[in-house]
Amino acid sequence: MYPEHTPHVPAQRAVEVHQPTPLPPAVPVAAPVVPVQPNAVPAVASIVLPDGRVVTGYAIEPTRPEPVAAKPAVSRTAVNVALGGAGFLAVCGGLVLLTSFIAALTAFITQLIILAAVVFGGWIAAQIFSASGHRGGGTTVNIRKAVIKRNHFRS
Repeated sequence: MYPEHTPHVPAQRAVEVHQPTPLPPAVPVAAPVVPVQPNAVPAVASIVLPDGRVVTGYAIEPTRPEPVAAKPAVSRTAVNVALGGAGFLAVCGGLVLLTSFIAALTAFITQLIILAAVVFGGWIAAQIFSASGHRGGGTTVNIRKAVIKRNHFRS
């Protein structure tokens, strides 16, 4: 902060007080118009003040407001309601398909049970009717090489 070759103490520094100088009130005088090309802005602009002084500086473009964001054609609420309705219909359709699948599966299992009962019942019926059919309809008993067939004796 301080150069090292100057020995001094901070309390010994001289304090300079600057008082603002009041400016005389500006007299509204029409400033001369500087001709400018219609579509071109010079790199450096010069303005002549009413007291005759000339101020030269860079031209500042006027601030432009930021463009307003374009609103969507459809409101977000309408999009959310439509998506919710589509989701609800998809769930309902899925439940209908699930119900139809369960009903079809139940009918298939019922048909398998009925088929098993018919096949098993037919096999039992075949066993019953085939056992009595090939012997002639009576009870056969063999006693000492004699065949007794329902009240008939044959030797």
